[in-house]
Amino acid sequence: MARPDSEEGATVAPGHPLAKGYLPVPRDAAAGKVSAEQQNGPRAGSLLLNGVPRDNAADLSGALGGPQILLAPEEETQARLLPTDAGEETSGAEGTPLPRTALSTRRFVVLLIFSLYSLVNAFQWIQYSIISNVFQGFYGVSLLHIDWLSMVYMLAYVPLIFPATWLLDTKGLRLTALLGSGLNCLGAWIKCGSVQQHLFWVTMLGQCLCSVAQVFILGLPSHIASVWFGPKEVSTACATAVLGNQLGTAVGFLLPPVLVPNTQNDTDLLAHNISIMFYGTSGVATLLFILTAIAFKEKPPYPPSQAQAAIQDSPPEEYSYKKSIRNLFKNIPFVLLLISYGIMTGAFYSVSTLLNQMILTHYEGEEVNAGRIGLTLVVAGMVGSILCGLWLDYTKTYKQTTLIVYILSFIGMVIFTFTLDLGYIIIVFVTGGILGFFMTGYLPLGFEFAVEITYPESEGTSSGLLNAAAQVFGILFTLAQGKLTTDHGPKAGNIFLCIWMFLGIILTALIKSDLRRHNINIGITNVEIKAVPVESPVDQKAKTVILSNQPESSI
Repeated sequence: MARPDSEEGATVAPGHPLAKGYLPVPRDAAAGKVSAEQQNGPRAGSLLLNGVPRDNAADLSGALGGPQILLAPEEETQARLLPTDAGEETSGAEGTPLPRTALSTRRFVVLLIFSLYSLVNAFQWIQYSIISNVFQGFYGVSLLHIDWLSMVYMLAYVPLIFPATWLLDTKGLRLTALLGSGLNCLGAWIKCGSVQQHLFWVTMLGQCLCSVAQVFILGLPSHIASVWFGPKEVSTACATAVLGNQLGTAVGFLLPPVLVPNTQNDTDLLAHNISIMFYGTSGVATLLFILTAIAFKEKPPYPPSQAQAAIQDSPPEEYSYKKSIRNLFKNIPFVLLLISYGIMTGAFYSVSTLLNQMILTHYEGEEVNAGRIGLTLVVAGMVGSILCGLWLDYTKTYKQTTLIVYILSFIGMVIFTFTLDLGYIIIVFVTGGILGFFMTGYLPLGFEFAVEITYPESEGTSSGLLNAAAQVFGILFTLAQGKLTTDHGPKAGNIFLCIWMFLGIILTALIKSDLRRHNINIGITNVEIKAVPVESPVDQKAKTVILSNQPESSI
């Protein structure tokens, strides 16, 4: 296939060869370019498909403009759109080849840059709380003040998620990425000016800017995966994008205790060590902002999947952000997932924020090992994320996998709770790894499951709402668990989280699985989606694609 431009090569997406009698949904194809017209009416703007008996399929091309189109039986896995001979390139009425689904090599650059600046943002989230006692002594403030340096990430997300997702849906991926990377860089530089004991408010200001940057980061993994990656790699790509944030948390657990050891008796040395950490972070954040500005593109020249082709060809004037939000909250399975995801991820945020306090309660003077336990928790979760992503790409069993991982996370939390005070820190390493493997591995599962059951709504909007729920639960859980830990010990706080996670298991089990995006990609669905852009000057009304539904259990 011809190269789309001088910069990027494109290859036909795996799993999407052009088969005889099948046509990929075109992108940017004018109505006049579609090689089918109504006999006595305007050109078809998009298709309304409905599973009906096979003997009516021959009337397809003449019925494109009608209210319904007849298709093959339910067991067919592709919608037969326009007949073409084998080996013949499909062309429009005026001889112009129709765009095909293709994969751009730039997708890996986009994914890498995003993952790296997401890493830096996550590092800045956890860099205070993992050495909370050190910063408490340096700034002369309470532990609650230090906890708020982490919780401000959660607090900022909730009111800003709606304008952030609106910006992503209306202004696009590139601008959103630049804002996330740019604010992350600015916040890091402001913190460089806070390395004096009376300037706690400056470090809080810098952290607030980083927390605003996070709003433009956390909702992008599923959006980048869907826009840039093919159906056989989309879940793995989403898991990899989430992995960057997890790796940042891991580095945040590991480096601060090493770079800023507890030297409270030497304030000048402590300030010097904090400066090294802050300036190093700022330099990396600046480099990544420059790379984002240079290499980050809005979308590939060709859609990577049939589902993306259909969405990209929808007339932009028909999109309504408010309607999209209403549709999501009317979707009962998504609402159940929203609550259960918030519980799980909020529990993870709470454990990460309070880990140092929990470890030091039973293992005094073990700041470095507390960071290493946090590193173990997150690295194990990174492995879990990738394995879960690969498993989803292979099986498409979203609900079953999500439910099993949720149950195993609950079991891991119970084990961690009742082994924390045994006096053997090696046991905490093991139980922390088990907890992290499943709890952190759940994060990309929630994103991808949400995209499936809410398609064709924007991936950024659904992911943004999931993250907003996570931040709300994260704040509530951190405050409640912190109070319980202070008054009654770490075990009481962890039992509190276990009760909520058990509730999350019940809610996950109640979710009805309807894999809308997957079914579009294989040609079997019951969702409304526009397949061809409406550009006819006569008929601007979009039709609907309605194919027979295929439940997850039959895949």
